[in-house]
Amino acid sequence: MKNNQTKDDLFNLVNVNKTVLSPEGSLTILSDISLRIKEGESIAIIGTSGAGKSTLLSLMAGLDVPSSGQINFKGNDLVTLNEDQRAEIRAKNVGFVFQSFHLIPSLNALENVMFPMEMNNVSDYRNKATEILTNMNMKDRLTHYPSQLSGGEKQRVAIARAFASNPSVLFADEPTGNLDSKTGENIIETMFSLNKLSSTTLILVTHEKRLAKMCDREICLDAGKLSSNSEH
Repeated sequence: MKNNQTKDDLFNLVNVNKTVLSPEGSLTILSDISLRIKEGESIAIIGTSGAGKSTLLSLMAGLDVPSSGQINFKGNDLVTLNEDQRAEIRAKNVGFVFQSFHLIPSLNALENVMFPMEMNNVSDYRNKATEILTNMNMKDRLTHYPSQLSGGEKQRVAIARAFASNPSVLFADEPTGNLDSKTGENIIETMFSLNKLSSTTLILVTHEKRLAKMCDREICLDAGKLSSNSEH
C-alpha cells in the first residue's frame, strides 16, 4: 500500500476501516476512508449520531488503531507504531478540546494550562500560560479551580491548555455541546482566532451547521462511509 503523502499533507488516510466485535457479531464503524488534510486547514467532521465521527477523530489522534488501512501523520504511519510511540507523538503535536472540558479538578486554571507545557519542557511556561489566559479574558480567574468556573470559563481554560504547547493539530469533539448559544459563540470565536494566529490545523466534530460552515472544509460521514468532502 503506497503512502503518496505530499509535503503539504499533515494527514493522509488510506483505505481506513474500523470493525469491532459486538454481541450480534462483527460491526463496521468506518469503511474504506481515504482522506487528506493539509497543514493549517480547519476541518468539520459532520454526520448523524453513530456515523463514526468520534471514532475517526480518535483514530487520527492515535488514541486507537484501525482494523486495516494507513493513517499517516507528519510522515509517520500511526498504525505501525506502538502505544508509547503514538503517545509521544500526541504529547508533542496534538491538542484536545472536549465538550466535558476534562480539566484536572485539583489544579487551578493557571495550573491546568501550565501542566502540559511543563510536561513538554516548554520554557518560561508560567508566564506563557498566564499570557494566553489573559488574552482569553481569564486574568481574574487564574487561581480559580474548575468547580469555581462557569461552563464557558472551563472551556476557555481547556482551549488555552490545548493551544499552550503550540500543537500541530487541535482536535475538538463537540466543543460547544455543553454551553448555551451565546457562550458557545464566544468559544467558537476564541478557537478560530487562536487557530489563525498559531496556524494550527483544526479538526472538529460538530452537529452545529454554523460552526461547520466556518471551517475551510466539511467532511460528512454516513453510516461509517465518507459521503462528501466539500470546500467552502
